[in-house]
Amino acid sequence: MAGRSKVAQDAFDIAEPIVKSMGFDLVDCEYKKEGQYYFLRLFIDKRGGISIEDCEAVSREVDSALEGKLHADPDYFEVSSPGATRPFSSLSDYVRHLDEEIEVSFFSPVQGQKHVEGIIKSADEEKLVLAVNGEDWEIEWPQIAKAQRTIRF
Repeated sequence: MAGRSKVAQDAFDIAEPIVKSMGFDLVDCEYKKEGQYYFLRLFIDKRGGISIEDCEAVSREVDSALEGKLHADPDYFEVSSPGATRPFSSLSDYVRHLDEEIEVSFFSPVQGQKHVEGIIKSADEEKLVLAVNGEDWEIEWPQIAKAQRTIRF
């Protein structure tokens, strides 16, 4: 993902195969200063969501793998869910949420709409297919300004 610091990218590269082997997706990694402390955070996800126990298990495995392998020493290491309403940022986000409802905003109108809600039918390198009001919409990636899960209470 563009914009990661070198420390975050190195941690991502080390952690990703471990996280994947545990059945999760490594969504992102950040290394940032907050106040006087440096935090290294991994964001993991899986279909159905992430529990605290999932975060603890990944933290134990990845922490030992990172030991002494980064050219910086964070004060704190955290593993977290990216959050239910986090905007989608990669093809794997769409694939992970197949058959779920999402909200999509477009840069310019698609079929006369700037915003739709629909069910993800498929997603590949070329396009997203959404079921919108019983009709399949084929949407090319450059048309999408923002997409995220629809949360209903």
